[in-house]
Amino acid sequence: MKGTRFLNRRASRLAIAVLAAAVVAVTSAIGASAQSAAPAQKGKVKAIAFFGFAAANSFAQATWAGVQQTARKYHVQAKFFDPNFNAQTQVSQIQDAITTGRYQAFIIQANDGNAVIPAIKQALKAHIAVVAEFTPVGSNYATIKPPLRGMSFVGEAPVWNGQALGRLGIQACKGLDPCNVAYLEGFKSLPLDNARTEAVKKTLATAKNVKLVADVEGGYTQASGLKAAQDVLQAHPDVNVIIGSSQAIEGAEQAVKAAGKLGQIKLIGNGGSCQAIAAVRSGRWFAAYVIAERSAGAKAAEIAIQAAMGKKVPVSFDTRKLQNPIGTKKNLGNFKAQYCD
Repeated sequence: MKGTRFLNRRASRLAIAVLAAAVVAVTSAIGASAQSAAPAQKGKVKAIAFFGFAAANSFAQATWAGVQQTARKYHVQAKFFDPNFNAQTQVSQIQDAITTGRYQAFIIQANDGNAVIPAIKQALKAHIAVVAEFTPVGSNYATIKPPLRGMSFVGEAPVWNGQALGRLGIQACKGLDPCNVAYLEGFKSLPLDNARTEAVKKTLATAKNVKLVADVEGGYTQASGLKAAQDVLQAHPDVNVIIGSSQAIEGAEQAVKAAGKLGQIKLIGNGGSCQAIAAVRSGRWFAAYVIAERSAGAKAAEIAIQAAMGKKVPVSFDTRKLQNPIGTKKNLGNFKAQYCD
């Protein structure tokens, strides 16, 4: 009996040892798999990913040109992931890029600043440096401080942009009382556009001589701007100032010209494309809100790469430091547009 109990105890110890060895082996295998998908160690940046609005978008292409410029400077590879303006596609692309383990830094130009939050959290957890560019992450459009610790933001607050457009409208109205203003909002379905529009309205309301007679959706194409301006001119033939995206104002200019009011109605565009800059310099437009987007893309990539290298980087960078955004003819100086519509 004693011999049997001894053998049983010995067999039990042997079984436990075998089980422990198996657990160690499985754990090691899992660890090896995780390590293969992990980003490179800090200081060894080999590749960065740019998640832009869409490859066909001229603004995103300007950002991409800046990203590539910085990538060449640091001798790292860069890839443009094209979601074609689809927010969910963009989120999937970010998640897929995390899984590959190929990229040490992300520059994200979000189509939806809220939708990308879970993916950004995943990237940060995977020790990938993340910089949001142009579109704020989250729902606070009055600040450039990102809501997630560990990431950075390069751009400006849409509310600031709206306030500046409103002030330009007030300048254009100088000497007119009343001065009738029409604002062509981008997309009423976008929270970012709604925040900008509200800022424009509040700023215009601070001037006693200014009256906002129309707030319609103008979109971001010449065609949508043309249609919106035609509707405005039909309903308010006495309009004095029209404000909207530069693309929409290019279309609005056609409507104003067709109505025989070119030079009588002051036009203000939001965005410093080569068309907008040329229109301001020629005197056809009163002003344009200028964005040095290629420079912004270069700055975003620089911060992302340096963060991935383990260097201390700013939490946010105000792109108004790159170029005075108040693009009146007087202020433009020698500024050269960094993208064309």
